[in-house]
Amino acid sequence: MSPGHLIPMVDLAKLLAQHGVIVSIISTPLNTIRFKSGIDSSIKSGLQIRVHELKFPAVQVGLPEGCENMDSLPSRDSIRDFFLAASMLQKPFEELFSDLKPSPCCIISGKNMAWTVDSARKFRVPRIFFDGMGCFSATCTQKLQSSKVHENVSKFESFVVPGLPHRIELTKAQLPENLNPGSPDLVDVRNKMVAAESISDGIIVNTFEELELEYVKEFKKIKSGKVWCIGPVSACNKSESEKAARGKNVSLEQNQCIKWLDLQEPNSVVYASLGSICGLTCSQLVELGLGLEASNRPFLWVLRGGEKSKKFEERIQGRGFLIKGWSPQILVLSHPSVGAFLTHCGWNSTLEGCCSGLPIITCPLFAEQFINEKLITQVLGTGVSVGMEEKSGLVMKREGVKNAIETIFDEGVEGEDRRRKAKEIAKMAKRALEEGGSSYINIETLIHDIMQQSLSSVEASS
Repeated sequence: MSPGHLIPMVDLAKLLAQHGVIVSIISTPLNTIRFKSGIDSSIKSGLQIRVHELKFPAVQVGLPEGCENMDSLPSRDSIRDFFLAASMLQKPFEELFSDLKPSPCCIISGKNMAWTVDSARKFRVPRIFFDGMGCFSATCTQKLQSSKVHENVSKFESFVVPGLPHRIELTKAQLPENLNPGSPDLVDVRNKMVAAESISDGIIVNTFEELELEYVKEFKKIKSGKVWCIGPVSACNKSESEKAARGKNVSLEQNQCIKWLDLQEPNSVVYASLGSICGLTCSQLVELGLGLEASNRPFLWVLRGGEKSKKFEERIQGRGFLIKGWSPQILVLSHPSVGAFLTHCGWNSTLEGCCSGLPIITCPLFAEQFINEKLITQVLGTGVSVGMEEKSGLVMKREGVKNAIETIFDEGVEGEDRRRKAKEIAKMAKRALEEGGSSYINIETLIHDIMQQSLSSVEASS
């Protein structure tokens, strides 16, 4: 239950329903509010989607009332309590599951809900794991877990990830926490997730095969074939209203940002957004803002915590637009005035950037984001890195931001090549979910496979 998992899983529910199956979304009250308007319009259009709510036991574990999502936690120290509360949903979930009619033939859950493996075994249905990463980062992670090459280097020393089709260099400081543990209090939580993933009945990945074909093949080898690439799931939102409502309801300010974009020149604006759970320090925010200002380009910047600087806002008036809160991202990315996407390289944003046909400015912060950056800049060739310095932690420099923006808008051969590749990828993404496309076929195959498993289970028990 974090935006990066909740949003694509709701999209996945809509996609499956578009293929004619009945889908039940089981959520908690405040999380339901986030996606309800988008789901309601899908239900009105005839999709068989049902939404059920379980009360989230926040207060029982010492969290504030209404703390139902990772982006509403009071501090990082609350993460363990949040996972404890989530695990307490198992009993009410199973009570609800047993009453659902028709009886469900599959459970799809994210890695944070490890207990759903036990529930699936109890009800004798397959549990499919929804992977929030792409196949490239998942393959890199698996190669490092098996080779352990990263364990014998210092924090900022680079090493090559073994056994990949491309030469990918990383440092220990750039690795996700499961490969570079820095939180001993969460070791048992992570171990449960890893164990649950390893015994799932298959993995759904929000990607499309043409985007990272060599790594889809590698990942399927690692996972013995039970991998379904069914993305980009965000493409299930066709209308402007669906795109605007995705993730949260649209506010007046978000409407204003679209009106502001309407006034800008085509392909001129830098859209800067560093995720729903932004890991930037105050000094990094300052450097990013000053870099955007120094670029002399129009920019739309999403500030999560509502940070303010009156002088900065006065200086950028007319040329810059700040969204303090939630942004209707796929609506913004598809706007004709947007010419580049500056992102933290979370997988949802990476994929949405690819699907928009935009060149990407990479600014990774944590988790597998540094690995996704390598996919964008080295494998796909559609992006440029801001170049975070690592000598004493991640340091962002305004010059790096300014230079990356100038490079991404360069009108020379390299700039044109990046834009061409980005547009080609967007076309492939669109084709993937159309009838006969790779993701369309994979969704049909997934549904058929689940039905076969369900039939075998019924025959075995009769």
